[in-house]
Amino acid sequence: MTQVIAGQLIVFEGVEGAGKSTQVARLGGRLTAAGVLTVTFREPGGTRLGDEIRRLLLDPASTMSARAEALLFMASRAELMAREVRPALAAGTVVLLDRFFLSTYAYQVGARGLPMADVQAANAVATDGLVPDLTLLLTLPAHIGIARATQRSGRDRMEQSGDSFHLRVEQSLAEFATAAWQAAHAECGPIVAIDAAGSEDEVGTRVIDAVSTRIPMLHSLRAALGVSV
Repeated sequence: MTQVIAGQLIVFEGVEGAGKSTQVARLGGRLTAAGVLTVTFREPGGTRLGDEIRRLLLDPASTMSARAEALLFMASRAELMAREVRPALAAGTVVLLDRFFLSTYAYQVGARGLPMADVQAANAVATDGLVPDLTLLLTLPAHIGIARATQRSGRDRMEQSGDSFHLRVEQSLAEFATAAWQAAHAECGPIVAIDAAGSEDEVGTRVIDAVSTRIPMLHSLRAALGVSV
């Protein structure tokens, strides 16, 4: 039986190789099995325009300025929000999103050095003010994540940005998990750090526990999601 759940936006963030895509798929499968209408997307991508932008952004042969890079991410986001995410939320669907604007803050502000105020303003246009109900920040040292990503496939353009770049991303994401940073960035909604070390099952258990605890409408489904009650 399909569960009647108000639309919820749950975002997964983390360094390259932290396991976001794996955990999005695992949680999506659990929610669907529990009868919750669920859809998953990744950034950039999820629309015809977004998929073309993704190809450009990740192609190792592509070269672009930091501002062009940021605006391409924003264009993909704007299209995804308008065509897919907002309609799904309005229909009462739980939307799981692999990356959102915390990645822009970490990569284009923290690592590329773009002004935060400029990126915030552009993001407000791209999201039309949409705030995630919960962001799960998978924490893992950047060098371990890059090693994982390299084993998984050849490095894309972002993954090839260098160790110092990815260290800055890691440091930025760690700052985003602090209460002080979140208090100053209401547009991000609640952020919960999840230890991404360990097996897929171990991390998946932490994810489900965090989601079922912090999303009130999913709390009654803890048993169905495999959480001890």
